[in-house]
Amino acid sequence: MPFGIESGRTAANLGTLMRSAVEFGASAVFTVGRRYQRDPSDTVGAAHQIPIMHFEDWQNLKGAWPIDWVPVGVELSPGAESIVNFTHPRRAIYLLGPEDGALSIPTRVQIVIPTRRCLNVAVAGSIVMYDRTMKAIRDGRAAATVPTPLGRDTLAEARR
Repeated sequence: MPFGIESGRTAANLGTLMRSAVEFGASAVFTVGRRYQRDPSDTVGAAHQIPIMHFEDWQNLKGAWPIDWVPVGVELSPGAESIVNFTHPRRAIYLLGPEDGALSIPTRVQIVIPTRRCLNVAVAGSIVMYDRTMKAIRDGRAAATVPTPLGRDTLAEARR
């Protein structure tokens, strides 16, 4: 499950998304329209653990992704499906729009996180990763244990 940000405004947002991507097991992170810059918020050194890709525009990205991927726009837009009941496609590629605008490419599948206002783009991406992970665990498609550096199962502790 790759995650990408279009025209990210700050390196901190990308760094935070990259850290979440590593921790939730995303397959890659990419940017469209803005290149990655190392930021202190990427405390796990994501670029050394998962592919970090940069695309000048959507055409370059579309030329690189497999035919059977399903683009999922994460947007505050009319008609977007609430993430609450959303079934994540097995071969999804998640597209996060800029915080000060909307995705410049249309997607057939759009999801929204039900909040009062828009979220920080890295927070929104992290919530989508969490939602996908928890639904996979619930449906038996992923292990329910998450080892931590301290050797604890954080999900088991959270259920207590």
